Amino acid sequence: MHFLDQAKIYIRSGAGGPGAVSFRREKYVEYGGPDGGDGGRGGDIVFEAVPGLNTLIDFRYAQHFKAPRGGHGMGKNRTGASGKDLVVKVPIGTQILDDDRETVLADLTKAGERIVLLKGGEGGRGNASYKTATNRAPRQHQPGEPGGELWVWLRLKLLADVGLVGLPNAGKSTFINKLTNTKAKVGDYPFTTLHPQLGVVRHKGREFVLADIPGLIEGAAEGAGIGDRFLGHIERCRVLIHLVDIGDTDPAEAMRVVAEELSAYGQGLDDKPRLVALNKVDLADAELAEAFAAELRAGGADRVFPISGFTGEGLSELLDAVLEYLPAATATERPGGEQEQADEKPWSPI
Repeated sequence: MHFLDQAKIYIRSGAGGPGAVSFRREKYVEYGGPDGGDGGRGGDIVFEAVPGLNTLIDFRYAQHFKAPRGGHGMGKNRTGASGKDLVVKVPIGTQILDDDRETVLADLTKAGERIVLLKGGEGGRGNASYKTATNRAPRQHQPGEPGGELWVWLRLKLLADVGLVGLPNAGKSTFINKLTNTKAKVGDYPFTTLHPQLGVVRHKGREFVLADIPGLIEGAAEGAGIGDRFLGHIERCRVLIHLVDIGDTDPAEAMRVVAEELSAYGQGLDDKPRLVALNKVDLADAELAEAFAAELRAGGADRVFPISGFTGEGLSELLDAVLEYLPAATATERPGGEQEQADEKPWSPI
């Protein structure tokens, strides 16, 4: 499945149906009179967040959404049928923005959440509603009110508890593959990850969603590499894991580059708790790992976790620290009611 996190679409609610001009003409009825019914109401444009979707790719091929108009009124005081509401289903975490791409019209963050973005037009009055004591045979009626129309942008921000950041080739794909059942692409070249990946991590009877985004390089805020647009997918995260490759010539500089790109992006990312993980320690001895960890602490890291996304070394301690920033959750129970033990391998795929 292709990943798309932004799409522009056109929406139009239904117009109201026109009222009818009609008069009774019945045999053996001495007095006739107006009996034109009102027009029906136009359909609304409704957006609904549904589970099971994690991309906006469908909106690349269907970009125009128009709700049906209301039916016209008829004789015998019959009101026209109302137009059916058009429900546009989007992934959880979708924001709806005005055409200026700045004004947020709606933010759908819960499954089943709905919002009526455009209301349909009201139906017009038929001539029966104009009858008065002095106007016994009115011929006026109302056309239905027009529906609303709008170009909007859909922007998907994935819902994850923990975000994974770092330079290209910091080992993020190997890390998320080790902890979850995600099958992220791994390669010995930059930008193997071209779109965000989500995975569920289980650790000590608790679960959380981990998001991996494409690597950042210096100048990403100005469009270098693949830019920093994908940082929007970690705006909702409670804590970030910053992977630093021990094989970099200057790990402290690598940490600084990513930190500055997060600050340049804004949206509160530089204020989020950030756990620095010195990755690939299986490729170095303990003395070198400690020396680099000391440099990272001197560069501003509060805590440094030496880990290996390949062997699993140090992952348990890192996940323990992650859980400190997440709300308490009910422990996962086995079918027999026995609680999951904390000493089980927390990085086993699910």
